[in-house]
This record gives sequence, C-alpha cells and structure tokens, in this order.
Amino acid sequence: MPLPLFASEGGFGLNLNLFETNLINLVIVIGVLYWFLKGFLGGILERRRQAILKDLEDSEGRLRQATTDLARAQEDLAAAQQKAEKIRSDGKARAEAIRKDGEMRTINAMAAVKQDALADLNAEGARLTEQLRREAALAAIDKVMTELPGRLDQAGQSRLIDASISNLEDA
Repeated sequence: MPLPLFASEGGFGLNLNLFETNLINLVIVIGVLYWFLKGFLGGILERRRQAILKDLEDSEGRLRQATTDLARAQEDLAAAQQKAEKIRSDGKARAEAIRKDGEMRTINAMAAVKQDALADLNAEGARLTEQLRREAALAAIDKVMTELPGRLDQAGQSRLIDASISNLEDA
C-alpha cells in the first residue's frame, strides 16, 4: 500500500529521495560558499558596521554641538530681548522727558510772550500818559496865555513872577 505522503502517480506529495531533490548539492554549495565567503563577507560586514558606528558617533557629536549651539543661541536671544526691552523702556522714558521739556519750554515761551506783551502795554500806557500830560499842559498853557493877559494887571503879573521865582529858588 503506497503511503499517502508520497506522490505515486503524478499527484502532489513529499519526495524524500535526497539525490533527486538536490538537497545534498545545496548543502555542499552553501557550505563551500560559507567557507570561502566567510572572510570576504565578514570583512565587508565588519567595515560596514564600523562605518555605521562612526556615522552614529559623528551624528551624536553633531547633535551635542547643535544642542550646545542652541543653548548658546537661546541665551543670546534672551539677552537680546532683555536689551531690546531696556532700550524700549529707555526710549519711552526719554520720549516722556522730551515731551515734558517741550511742555515746559512752551509754557516758558508763553509766559515770556505774556511778559513782553505786558511790558509793551505798560510802555505804551506810560507813553500815552506822558503824551496826554504834555498835551494837557500845552493846552493849559495856551488857555492861560490867552486868558491871563486879560485877567492880570501889572501888580498881579509882578506877584506871579515873584512867586514863580521863589518857587524856583526853593526847588
């Protein structure tokens, strides 16, 4: 009775004949390849492994350097931001001082203009007062000169002249 595992008449089954299946040939070829290529492939694989390790070490070094550079850049950024904030606050303080100074100068200029106007007004008032006094004195003199000769006689004129002379001597 044939075993069901074997293919007896063109069916599907398992062939255990080592020579027909070339299993021995495959084992020999693989063994020879392993024997001869062990050094060659081992060297290639070892060089590849060393290259990969070197690349990893280089990458780790670059990562450490990049981390250090990043930390330094962040410190520089923080310092720059602090400096910018200080400059901004100094600028605001300076602008406020300039604004206050401008206000004070404007107030002082307005006070000076007011003082000048007041001085001009006082000077003009004094000039007008003096002019009015002169005109009043001239008008009084003209009036006296026109009325006096008709009112004063010779004795009155002598008394007026004597009184004027005595006033001049007392002064």
